[in-house]
Amino acid sequence: MTTAPTTSAQATTAPTPSAPPRRPPAKVPDGRAPGRNLELRRRAQVILEQVAGVVRGRQEAARLAVIALLAEGHVLIEDVPGVGKTTLAKALAASIEATTGRVQFTPDLMPSDIIGSHVFRSDTADFEFRSGPIFAHIVIGDEINRASPKTQSALLEAMQEGQVTVDGKTYPLPRPFIVVATQNPIEMEGTYPLPEAQRDRFMARIAVGYPDLTQEMALLDAQEVADPLDDVKAVATAPQVLALIRAIRGLYAAPGIKRYIAELARATRNNPAVALWAQTVGTSFWTVATMSYPTTSRNWCRRSGPTV
Repeated sequence: MTTAPTTSAQATTAPTPSAPPRRPPAKVPDGRAPGRNLELRRRAQVILEQVAGVVRGRQEAARLAVIALLAEGHVLIEDVPGVGKTTLAKALAASIEATTGRVQFTPDLMPSDIIGSHVFRSDTADFEFRSGPIFAHIVIGDEINRASPKTQSALLEAMQEGQVTVDGKTYPLPRPFIVVATQNPIEMEGTYPLPEAQRDRFMARIAVGYPDLTQEMALLDAQEVADPLDDVKAVATAPQVLALIRAIRGLYAAPGIKRYIAELARATRNNPAVALWAQTVGTSFWTVATMSYPTTSRNWCRRSGPTV
């Protein structure tokens, strides 16, 4: 008697349709709790409140400075004298418990005055590196266009790579690291305009502007008793700011936002009226700034998915 061979399946089933593709998960370095977004917003908001309390009436300028800080980008504050360029830079530095370097750019300033140099020590019969003011978390540069191009170029490696090279040896800079430079667009005699290669290093170019009548009167009232900078408190430490930067870098940016940024950059390249087109580094800056912006807004998204 012959029996039919047995098989593991007597009937063939139809293949199941594949599931639709899912959006890639958000890249968050630590934690996915719904309260994570609120934590980021609170930390960024307290920094913004300290800065905005000094430059009253210039909320957008203060917000852009904080956005650049959270994106670990550099800021160029350009405006006429007396509107609070240096005050904005000092307020940003004072709101963070971190090291601050100050450089007054002048025509006789040398690169070694910024990055440091090797000094011979007779007691050890050896050279010792003495670091300059660039070795700080926040570096304030007053009137950057007053220095020679040679001195200005001393900032290029530091701003791009977070390090400096002296006599063939490389020294890393502390993180977070941000340069806040000021520039006066008038009285250009004896100045050296920043080349485009150095302008590329700045994420934001801010004009402070003038306050309105009510805001200026409030500013006069505040200055009647004491300098508003005296009331600025350090509300975050350097490690906390660095953790904030890393968390923001881990946020998910939707493809539609990236496409919009790319199309915006391409539009400048196809417009004959634009003298200098948006470069690739600019699109990268826009993306990171876009992820930083919601943390400075009171309308920060409260949904559990940390997306932008």
